[in-house]
Amino acid sequence: MDKKINAIYFSATGTTKKIVFGISQQISKNNDNETPIHNIDFTLPEARKTPVSFTKEDIVIVGVPVYAGRVPNILLKYLTSIKGNGTLAIPVVVYGNRNYDDALIELKDILELNDFKVMAGGAFIGEHSFSKTLAQNRPDEKDMTIVSDFGNQIYTKIKTQDQIEDIVVKGNKPYRKYYMPKNKNGAPADIRKVIPKTNSNCIDCKLCVDVCPMGSIDSNDVSKLNGICIKCGACIKKCPTHAKYYDDANYLKHKHELEIDFASRREPELFI
Repeated sequence: MDKKINAIYFSATGTTKKIVFGISQQISKNNDNETPIHNIDFTLPEARKTPVSFTKEDIVIVGVPVYAGRVPNILLKYLTSIKGNGTLAIPVVVYGNRNYDDALIELKDILELNDFKVMAGGAFIGEHSFSKTLAQNRPDEKDMTIVSDFGNQIYTKIKTQDQIEDIVVKGNKPYRKYYMPKNKNGAPADIRKVIPKTNSNCIDCKLCVDVCPMGSIDSNDVSKLNGICIKCGACIKKCPTHAKYYDDANYLKHKHELEIDFASRREPELFI
């Protein structure tokens, strides 16, 4: 296979990166020369300022997390700026064991509108951004075995099919509305404006400033936000002293319900 392999992803806590890179690595391993992988990490704000384009000499594995059953709306501007020019693409979505709803079909549609040729797609599970117990430590060894097998299937399809066939993935058109939790009275609860708090454990290391994908945490006072919070979990899960937390009642209710209602293990779904 004489193609440049590109892994492009948004991955605030590392789960999407692990899956996208795993697929890319397995495709590369199948080549005699182990084709180098070109990584494009657009998690941080600066990376999303520069649009990228590809050619028919490329293959692109594009990964995003699932937020409320959809592609995160804060990524749409960047994603729609990427140009395919007939490039083979594999959309990958990663969700926290609830459901990926319409995220995969939405990402597939975005890529096709950008002149990519979507040849495969996958929905994988990663530890939920709200929780340390829901889909804990996933993608795990079992997941990564499926990731490797998916990479092998993609490589075989490229090598054996002169004309790459279109694929069909799960999802609805029009897309469903963003999933919204309910408060204690059963009414929709909008948690978009909920922000993390900072406790006395903070040592002002500013790691949270560095990892925030919105660039929202104030570098002079890490307890303050200068922009939006997308509840990605990066500042909480990566804080070395466990200084970051949420205390909003609706957020905590939703988190608890997710951990109870969706505790049963879900498995990746592949489309090729």
